[in-house]
Amino acid sequence: MSLVDAHCHLHMDDYKGDRGEVIQRAKEEGVVHMVTVGIDLSDSKGALALTQKEKGILCAVGVHPHAARRMGNDDLRVLEEMARHPAVVAIGEVGLDYYRDLSPRETQREVLIGQIGLAKSVGKPLVIHCRDAYRDLVRILRAQGAQEVGGMIHCFSGGWNAARAFLDMGFYLSFAGPLTYPKSRELREVFKKIPNHRILMETDAPFLSPQPVRGRRNEPAFVVYTYQEGARLKGLELEEWCLVVEENFYKAFRISSWGIV
Repeated sequence: MSLVDAHCHLHMDDYKGDRGEVIQRAKEEGVVHMVTVGIDLSDSKGALALTQKEKGILCAVGVHPHAARRMGNDDLRVLEEMARHPAVVAIGEVGLDYYRDLSPRETQREVLIGQIGLAKSVGKPLVIHCRDAYRDLVRILRAQGAQEVGGMIHCFSGGWNAARAFLDMGFYLSFAGPLTYPKSRELREVFKKIPNHRILMETDAPFLSPQPVRGRRNEPAFVVYTYQEGARLKGLELEEWCLVVEENFYKAFRISSWGIV
């Protein structure tokens, strides 16, 4: 059984004291790939550095909407240099967040547009964060031709209309711990409608621990709980669902074409 954690933050200080043990537990659980995702320039450098130390870890580099206000004039160029490294499989975590509004919305939109351009320039997909901003996000992705590179909507939590809009643009939808929460009935109904070949699984670790370990620090090994719920909702055996998601992962991030697999 091969699991993939399509989005986590293994390089963060939450794992400073036991990162090696966390990675080992993930591998023992059957996690064959983990994508550790940057949220600003410095954090992205940390994500890339981790890929050089641990086999099976890939990364994404980018500036999160929360950090958009801190993006400097030269940051996009530095990101581009990092993005050309073969261990970098995507540009992310980028997007819009109108829930916390930690950066001005216009700044968020400008930074997102710049990073869509970066993804197109280096030919790598996007890892997209969206909270309470689906309408603006869909509009920008369409206007900027983001379907040319595609990618995944990380920790998808929207309704069917948003899901269909992303699917129409060729994006994959990734699901994390909230799929397992008792109150996520609507999300589970949306999940069941999405074609199997367009779904990814993730933890967003150290955040959003799935229900069986809720309240604990999340880690990639726990992705198995979200896989189990996904298999149940799709009416598939767990092993079969793992194969589907693994194939989706390789296609979404074009990994085999770069010789990483």
